[in-house]
Amino acid sequence: MSAGPPRAQGHARAGAAAQAFDDHHSPDPALIADCVHCGFCLPACPTYLLWGEEMDSPRGRILRMDLAARGQIGMDAEAVRHWDACLGCMACVDACPSGVRYDRLVEQVRPQIERRFARPWHVRAARAGLFAVLPNPRRMRTVASALALAETVGLRRALQLRPLQRLVPKTVRRLDEMAPSVRFTDLRTPTPRHVVPRGQRVMRVALLTGCVQDGFFAHVNRATARVLAAHGCEVLVPPMQSCCGALEIHAGRERPALQRMRNLIAQMETLNVDHIVVNSAGCGSAMKEYGALLADDPFWSARAASFSASVRDVMEVIAGLDVQLPARLHSLPARVAYHDACHLAHAQGVRLQPRAVLARIPDLELVDLKEPDVCCGSAGIYNLVAPRAADDLGNRKAANVTASGAELLTAGNGGCLLQIQAALRRAGHPLPAVHPVELLDAAIRGLPVVQVLAGPPGR
Repeated sequence: MSAGPPRAQGHARAGAAAQAFDDHHSPDPALIADCVHCGFCLPACPTYLLWGEEMDSPRGRILRMDLAARGQIGMDAEAVRHWDACLGCMACVDACPSGVRYDRLVEQVRPQIERRFARPWHVRAARAGLFAVLPNPRRMRTVASALALAETVGLRRALQLRPLQRLVPKTVRRLDEMAPSVRFTDLRTPTPRHVVPRGQRVMRVALLTGCVQDGFFAHVNRATARVLAAHGCEVLVPPMQSCCGALEIHAGRERPALQRMRNLIAQMETLNVDHIVVNSAGCGSAMKEYGALLADDPFWSARAASFSASVRDVMEVIAGLDVQLPARLHSLPARVAYHDACHLAHAQGVRLQPRAVLARIPDLELVDLKEPDVCCGSAGIYNLVAPRAADDLGNRKAANVTASGAELLTAGNGGCLLQIQAALRRAGHPLPAVHPVELLDAAIRGLPVVQVLAGPPGR
């Protein structure tokens, strides 16, 4: 069992000690009351599995919400410590027999923390730096270009040398450890803005290109467009898309997150498409919640609900288009470990569809992992702001991947792929990691299995 979460630094803002929560979307007492403290959530919670601490379980965190709502504790460092330690993986929601909406509760608590708790200046500065870049597609591509340059001149390799590591800030070393290899050739290949379907059109969709996805996983966006077109979809890829707001809403940055959501709705709702397709689990889970998140905005509530109803993960769409399957899928003889991304399996309930789609590929052997419901530790920015806990979970997941005997890892979320790959490298068992849509793309195009096992371009 590893050490518990780091002590939270900071203090309650003026007036917050006596009154933990303000009146704006404070944790719903009715949702708090739903928890009967039965304990079914304990074995499902990653942080409880790591530390065995009651207050680092969902029911323990809900108890602190209840105490804070009753005025028995304030917005102090100890309460924030335990709430911050939550990954937001939502495994407890699936495990709860009482239907407790812990996901809603933690989404209500986190903005309260950001408004009512004064983190130290260096923590605020680090978070501000992350959010100045991550939710901005242009800036993410600039970061990706800088990484490609650093890799070309050998700087990233030099960062592995101990003498140089002492001179580089921990945050920079952490970002370098988590980031994939990037090549200029991949960055220069844009995702087409309009892809016509093969044969008769059965559906018209818009593709979210994302922020981190567009910077580090543009090859996944291109594969997604090709696979959808091969299944009879006309694909629109609107330029200059807004961030979906997922990273910020999960971190409690409510105001900027909601504005990004409004911007994306306005951009997408004019396209006259059947579905908005997402290939990143974190983005998709947030976009499916726009209706709830903007429910009290009279101008946007109906539009947000309509938008959310149209959002689909790419595997959901392809699974429903089996009659449009390309005439012949080529063989991919490989043993592939499938990882359930938390925001796909728990938040969206998409478990069977990716497996059903991958099962169509001849000679591909799909293996499930031990502890499939345990988070890998990626969780938005969690592996950047809580690296010790994230590494413990990543190492646990990597050990299960290695034990499966897989030759390749696949998952429907880029953050998971980066997190597990980093853990596999630390363990000395590196494996290529790809999005499931890339495997289907390879089978449609007849790419040789050795090319697939070599990993995607730029990694």
